Amino acid sequence: MEQNIFHLQYAMDTFYFLVCGALVMWMAAGFTMLEAGLVRAKNTTEILTKNVALYSISCIMYLVCGYEIMYGGGFLLSGIETVDADAVLKDFAGREDGFTGGAIYSTASDFFFQVVFVATAMSIVSGAVAERMKLWSFLLFTVVLTAIIYPMEGSWTWGGNAVFGLYNLGDLGFSDFAGSGIVHMAGAAAALAGVLLLGARKGKYGSNGRVNAIPGANLPLATLGTFILWMGWFGFNGGSVLKLGDIGNSHSVAMVFLNTNAAAAGGAIAALVLARILFKKADLTMALNGALAGLVAITAEPSTPTALQATLFGALGGILVVLSIVSLDKLKIDDPVGAISVHGVVGLLGLLLVPITNDGASFSGQLIGAATIFIWVFATSFIVWFALKATIGIRVTEEEEYEGVDKSDCGLEAYPEFTRG
Repeated sequence: MEQNIFHLQYAMDTFYFLVCGALVMWMAAGFTMLEAGLVRAKNTTEILTKNVALYSISCIMYLVCGYEIMYGGGFLLSGIETVDADAVLKDFAGREDGFTGGAIYSTASDFFFQVVFVATAMSIVSGAVAERMKLWSFLLFTVVLTAIIYPMEGSWTWGGNAVFGLYNLGDLGFSDFAGSGIVHMAGAAAALAGVLLLGARKGKYGSNGRVNAIPGANLPLATLGTFILWMGWFGFNGGSVLKLGDIGNSHSVAMVFLNTNAAAAGGAIAALVLARILFKKADLTMALNGALAGLVAITAEPSTPTALQATLFGALGGILVVLSIVSLDKLKIDDPVGAISVHGVVGLLGLLLVPITNDGASFSGQLIGAATIFIWVFATSFIVWFALKATIGIRVTEEEEYEGVDKSDCGLEAYPEFTRG
C-alpha cells in the first residue's frame, strides 16, 4: 500500500511540474506578443526573431552548463534518466516528513521547469533594448547571461550556495518564493546595463527636455501578450510550490493561483486609475504594465498573503510602475516596453513585501539579497555589453534605425502590405 502511494505521489508531482513548466514556456509567447505590439511596425520581425532565438539559446546553454552551475546537476550527456523505484522509495520512507512532506518528482522535470525560468529572465532584456540594438550582439549576450550570469546568482539563492563563500542568503533571512528578484529583477538589471550603454532611440527625447511618445504598432497584440503572460504566471508561481500530491500542498497551490490572479487584477486597476489622474486618459499601456507589475509584486511570496493582501500588493505594484515609467523617462532612460520598471523596480517591491506575511524572512535579509542579485547581474552584464560595444558594436546605424531593423537584420517586414511604395 505504501509503495502504491509513493508511485502515485511521484507521478502526480512530476506531471504537475511538467504542466506548470509548459505554462511558463507559454510565457515566451506572451513576451513576444507584448513586445511586438509595443514596438513600431518596422521593428516587429526582429523582435519576433529575438524571442524565438533567445528561448532556444537559453534552453541549450542551461543544458550545457547553466543547470550544473546552479544546482550541480547535468543532463547533456546523461541520456535517458533511469529511476530506481525501490531505492527512491527507501530514501523517502526513511525521512521524518514521510511521503507528505518533501516534493517527489523526476529531476528531468525539475530541469525543464528551471530552464523556462531562465528564458523568462532573458525575455525581459529583449523589450528594453528594442528598436536600436544589433540582433547578433543581443544573441551573444544571451549566451553569457543564460550560461553563467543567471545560474551564478541562482546558485546563491535557490541553489543554497554561499555568495563567493562569504555569506549564505538563506541564513540571513532572504526568501524569494518564485523569483521577483531572482528572475525578474535580475533580468531588469541586465536590461538596465544594456540600455545605459545603448542610449535612447532617435527622437525619443527633445533638446528642451520634452519626452516624445513613440506609440507601438499593435495594441491588440500587446493586450493578447499580457493575457498570455497572466495565464502563464499561474505555472510560474503555482509550480514553485514544487508539489501537489497531498492535502496541504494542494491547498497551497490553490492559494497561490488565487493570489496571483488577485494581484494582477489589483495592479491593472490601480495603474489605470493613476494614469487617469495623471494623464486625464485611460492609458491602455499603463493598465497592461500594471497587471504585469501586480504579477511581479506577488511572485516573491504568493502563498502566505490573504486574497485581500494580494490585491493590495498588486495595487502597490501597479501604482509604482506608472511612477517608475514616468521617472525613467525624465532620466532619459529609454525602455520601449517598460520592462525595467515592471520587472526591476516592482521586483524589488515584491521582495520587500515578503516579511509582511512570511515570518521566515527579514527586511535586512531581503535588502541584502536584492543588493547581491542586482550588483552581480548589473556589473557582469555591463562588462559583457561594454565588451560587445567595443568589439562588434551593439547599436545599429542611424540609417538602419530610421528604416527599421527588420530590413537590416532580418530582410523581412512583418506587415509588407502596409509599406508605402
